[in-house]
Amino acid sequence: MKSRELLNRAADVLRNEADGILSLIDRLDDHFIRAVKSLRDCSGKVVVTGVGKSGHICAKIAATLASTGTPAFFLHSGEALHGDLGMVMRGDVILAVSNSGETDEILKLLPHFKQHGLPLIVITGNPESTLAKASEVVLNVRIKEEACPLGLAPTTSTTVALAMGDALAVALLDEKGFKQEDFAERHPGGILGRRLLLRVEDLMRGGRDLPLVEQETAIKDALFEITDKRLGLTGVIDERGALVGIITDGDLRRGLQVHGNGIFSKKAREVMTREPRTIGNEVLASEALAKMENNSPRPITSLFVLTPESKQPIGVIHLHDILKAGI
Repeated sequence: MKSRELLNRAADVLRNEADGILSLIDRLDDHFIRAVKSLRDCSGKVVVTGVGKSGHICAKIAATLASTGTPAFFLHSGEALHGDLGMVMRGDVILAVSNSGETDEILKLLPHFKQHGLPLIVITGNPESTLAKASEVVLNVRIKEEACPLGLAPTTSTTVALAMGDALAVALLDEKGFKQEDFAERHPGGILGRRLLLRVEDLMRGGRDLPLVEQETAIKDALFEITDKRLGLTGVIDERGALVGIITDGDLRRGLQVHGNGIFSKKAREVMTREPRTIGNEVLASEALAKMENNSPRPITSLFVLTPESKQPIGVIHLHDILKAGI
């Protein structure tokens, strides 16, 4: 095939699958509502079952449900017939995916589901099939034709089944009032999880790593503190230990331009920038990052951390620490 023909073929596939998904909109009805409520009220787990290409779709649907607040797992219908049915318990809800609705491995499981009173939801392209007739809820994902030009390889049929699974998961997410924080708890290793779980107190530097000098400290000694703590700054505190200013590398460079070597005869209070930017220890680290980036008139790289009860610094959080944490 020539390059243009290849692109046309790809476009045909995408158009076919997009049309298949859009056709589902007009078929959303009471069955979809009943499916969502059945999954919402499930006291056990959602068991998503199928074989072949549908089995791969089942695995993804189960993973999406689990990550959005609904305990679920994928059960290969063939393996279920050889012992894996032991994972299915009373209180579970069965979500079966079969384009034909005549998948032999699933049909052989129906007596077990019925015996244990397990609700059955079916995603199928054949609402008149044996499987559809045996279920309480049928989600019709019938398509006009597969994107495969031979009409053999499951393409559009699996795409629309997956889209229906996503529609179920998202509607169920809303029904349960699932929030970003809930999602983060299930994804502690991901970027979103870190953004929504890590707080300033988890990343800040405190104790002996906290650079601080008093107002009357000589600039020479303040420079030693900045160098020793390796953050490019030091906080300045008053006699009560409250933060009243900050001295950065930039403050020292500007001081040298104005005073020359005379800067070393000055005290910290004479060089410091007053009213430094601060943040609370319980604030999300992602909010600290946003505060640094959106600082006016220019972004900053550090924030001193104060407890809600006082103005005494307990730590400092640096941009590099936030980025190193993957936020």
